[in-house]
Amino acid sequence: MSSIPSASEIDEEAADWAARVDAHGLDVEHDPDLQAWLSGDARRAGAFLRAQAAISFLDRGRALASAAPPVDVAAAKRPSRRALIAGTGGAVAAALIGGFGAWSLRPQRLDTRLGEIRRVPLADGSLVAINTKTALDVTMKPKSRRIVLQEGEAWFQVAKDPRRPFTVAAGPVRVRAVGTAFSVRRGDEVGTGVDVMVTEGVVETWIEGDPTSRRRLAAGERVILASTAAPTVAESPSEIERSLAWRNGEIALDGESLEQAAKLFNRYNSRQIVIEDEALARERFVGLFQTNEPESFAAAVAATLGAAIDGDARTIRIARAHAS
Repeated sequence: MSSIPSASEIDEEAADWAARVDAHGLDVEHDPDLQAWLSGDARRAGAFLRAQAAISFLDRGRALASAAPPVDVAAAKRPSRRALIAGTGGAVAAALIGGFGAWSLRPQRLDTRLGEIRRVPLADGSLVAINTKTALDVTMKPKSRRIVLQEGEAWFQVAKDPRRPFTVAAGPVRVRAVGTAFSVRRGDEVGTGVDVMVTEGVVETWIEGDPTSRRRLAAGERVILASTAAPTVAESPSEIERSLAWRNGEIALDGESLEQAAKLFNRYNSRQIVIEDEALARERFVGLFQTNEPESFAAAVAATLGAAIDGDARTIRIARAHAS
């Protein structure tokens, strides 16, 4: 059974296709092999556009450089055009897409699979870190920047542009910023609402259709909106940093219960942790772990709390150890 290609693998394939189109003048709309590749995964069209934009950047850069004095660099040391396309397919290509107009008006879908974490530069110079099992649509226009978070969680480092407000929509919740950094997470369960955390600057939040819900959040503040509970603004910079440890592929525990910790690990892994004893599930734990290493967490629980570990390829079961 073939595995689903990662985002980086798709970027590599897109760079190959863009280089072929550039070198051989392929008809993008009518080439059967290219069209078959594009139709095979919804992520490929955006990757292909970024790679084509990177080629435009290289050509533009060479045209500008032609007026400058020549630089004596050995040909063997020059990176290949293919390598340059792959290397610039992120920030540079995205910036060019934003500058060249037509494509920037079309929503760009960014998503991640279970356990996948991505950092993607956007067309306006902003950066988005995308957590596991997340899908969002990006639309860049001359007077606005709009993100629709369909599911999951993302952290945004927003490039300053007062003329183009940066707005994230998550269900009925709206978050607006000009130049700041913040995260938005849609709860996995009904009634859990939308969690907004600010790490830099100030953002404005509100719920569509509720004029009394508008509020401003500063760095170090978080709020959960559109939940079954009344929204309250909390100041907890250290808690926010721990909650966003996923950006580095980590889970930071500081007194969470084993039940809460298991839910965190289960967000990233197909091998699920099950706490089989209710009293054990309430035990508190501290530690820093990799998101993709639930086995390390289970081993630490066993060593610290004397728990028994059992399981199979799909499950890790943690229970009280029976006295001999």
